[in-house]
Amino acid sequence: MKQELTVVYEDNHLLVVLKRPNQLTQSDQTGDSDLLSEAREYIAEKYQKPGKAYLGLVHRMDRPVSGLIVFARTSKAAARLSEQVRNHEMYREYICVAQGDPAQRFRLTDYLKKDEQANLVRVIPDYLKMEGKLAILNGVNVRHLEDRSLCAIRLETGRAHQIRVQMAHAGHPLLGDHRYGSPEGKELIALYGIRLSLTHPTTRERMIFMAPMPENPLFAPFERDIRGLLASWPKIGDV
Repeated sequence: MKQELTVVYEDNHLLVVLKRPNQLTQSDQTGDSDLLSEAREYIAEKYQKPGKAYLGLVHRMDRPVSGLIVFARTSKAAARLSEQVRNHEMYREYICVAQGDPAQRFRLTDYLKKDEQANLVRVIPDYLKMEGKLAILNGVNVRHLEDRSLCAIRLETGRAHQIRVQMAHAGHPLLGDHRYGSPEGKELIALYGIRLSLTHPTTRERMIFMAPMPENPLFAPFERDIRGLLASWPKIGDV
């Protein structure tokens, strides 16, 4: 059964949608359903556009992860949004449930290297940094319950598997993420793109989008805290 696309915002320049867990952002060799194709189909049907509707892919999200993604509806918007990503002016913020009790505020800076064949990313030592890519994130420990914590994360860089790898390397793997060290491996990972902040490519207005409550049951013990975050997002890092 085809699932309906969840649209958070749209105008002539932007389309902000909610990616489902285990959905590809962009098509690959598996041929599985992907968000970009689904969003193109939505635009083509709604606005009766002949042929293939234009949508620019500005950023990606790991397949197991759900949350907010913005697409550009024009090439000009795509160029300007991509520039914001490069200049760290588009803030992608997540919530996750991590094992253990991270510091109340933390900043992780690592160099990451991806094994394309195995689809695994690892932290490499600084002396090998030329072989990897710099990865930086800022986080806040919102609530610690028993052996796990709800954290709010802001990415400064957008690397493959970044939050998952850096948190695991710091000793706090994400709940459900057996690929990166969680002993409770499941089909779902406790990682959700809950907030997206960008400058509109034509009006130059600063815009903030919030996702609905996650349906992922791994977040259920922290429902009250997440509702509080949706009402009042904390200052993370230098923002």
